[in-house]
Amino acid sequence: MKVGNVEIVHDLLRLDFATTSALIRESYWGSSRTDELNRLAFANSICAIALAHGAQVGFARAAGDRAVFARISDVIVWPGHRGQGIGKALVGSLLDHPGLASVSIWMLNTSDAHSLYASFGFLPVTDGNEMRLDRSE
Repeated sequence: MKVGNVEIVHDLLRLDFATTSALIRESYWGSSRTDELNRLAFANSICAIALAHGAQVGFARAAGDRAVFARISDVIVWPGHRGQGIGKALVGSLLDHPGLASVSIWMLNTSDAHSLYASFGFLPVTDGNEMRLDRSE
């Protein structure tokens, strides 16, 4: 998949792990994660990698059972490349990934990108059915 001069691939061999993990650790959601934890999370996910002229400029992943449920996580675009539609392309590539074609329930968590996800049809969970157990503290 291409968006302008940016190509989206799903091959972990193309991942710049050190930069991706470092940027996630600098984010509000990933500051407590280690490289080892990120490596395990990426290995257990379908990852989308944005490349501009062969260099990585973005990342996102989807995890779950890959049959009926998936959760989008770690959507991040490198500084200097934001505002160009790369985040939207990353999310779109996961929603359209053939390995996730039967998934009917998609989830995510965001504090600052509601409009990005709303453009795909994501809505805030307000029906009282969704529950959460957070063991991070």
